[in-house]
Amino acid sequence: MIGGLAAFIGVLAGAVVDGQAHLFTSTLLATAAVLAVVGALDDRFDLSVRTRLLVQTAAVLTMVAVTGVHIHTLGHLFGKEFELGVFGIPLTVIAVIGLLNAFNMMDGIDGLAGTLALVSIGAIIMYQGQPQWPGVIVLVLLAGALVPYLAVNLGLVGKKIFLGDAGSMVVGYILAWTLIHLSQSVPDNELSTIDVLWCVGLPVLDTLAVMVRRIREGKSPFKPDRGHIHHMMLRAGLGPRTTLVALVMLAIVLALTGMLTHSLAPGSNLLAFGALTLIYVTTTNRVWQRQQAQGPAPRPLPAPAPVHTAHGMLTSARVLAFPQKPTRAGLGRRPDDGSKRGAAAE
Repeated sequence: MIGGLAAFIGVLAGAVVDGQAHLFTSTLLATAAVLAVVGALDDRFDLSVRTRLLVQTAAVLTMVAVTGVHIHTLGHLFGKEFELGVFGIPLTVIAVIGLLNAFNMMDGIDGLAGTLALVSIGAIIMYQGQPQWPGVIVLVLLAGALVPYLAVNLGLVGKKIFLGDAGSMVVGYILAWTLIHLSQSVPDNELSTIDVLWCVGLPVLDTLAVMVRRIREGKSPFKPDRGHIHHMMLRAGLGPRTTLVALVMLAIVLALTGMLTHSLAPGSNLLAFGALTLIYVTTTNRVWQRQQAQGPAPRPLPAPAPVHTAHGMLTSARVLAFPQKPTRAGLGRRPDDGSKRGAAAE
């Protein structure tokens, strides 16, 4: 679980080399460092949801107090400017915490959270046309730090490492604040408040769908389960790499769709995202219910351990070929020596 810490250290190193950190960037990296430490502690000791939410809220409010950046408008919708007034800061807290936890929840298969972050970074830069360098410097550093992590996480080089909560929370946090900064505080920026949703479309849609389903089932929206889109695709028979490629392509399509609706009538991107949310939530919940009705997914039995004998080491197939001695549980029945280990590993 060192991938996130390694990537964040890479971002910090790049910021030091760049040497032009403004107040917003410095405060962002400082509060992100706190989240990285808390995430590492959560990876090690499994902190409570309340503890994590309190730290995340404190980090967001610190950013607002020091930089003054927050969501104060939804932009021009249907010919009218939607100012939020006193509701801006609470919405900022919800938006940032929601997105950082969305990336945390999407970190379910190798490479997914990291590649989705790269898609979001690419979409943000493409939306702007001419990127505002002070506003995207942290994103460029984050992208550069995620590339070597993904190479190791996907097993291309070295021993496998994982992002962990320390990484997934920081990735979502940096993306959330960069999007808010560009859409709210950078003059003449092409990225509107609604465009932000399309840049991180898949994590947002999946998190909304999962939380709606959990609330309808009378469960805590923060209680983990195997109902995310990648879990359902794996259970449908797709392999991890196929699932990864399919979801990355879906995220790219969502970003491109947002760019298309951005150029249409004012408010069309909001209506399109609202319709897409309804379709996504309904479809994924129906798939979940259908898979639940089919019963629990079968668990693969672990391979028997090789047996060392005076004549060498027997293979797994030869071990299974030997007749088993009768047990008290039943004649000819093998002792259940592996299923619990398999369940615990899952």
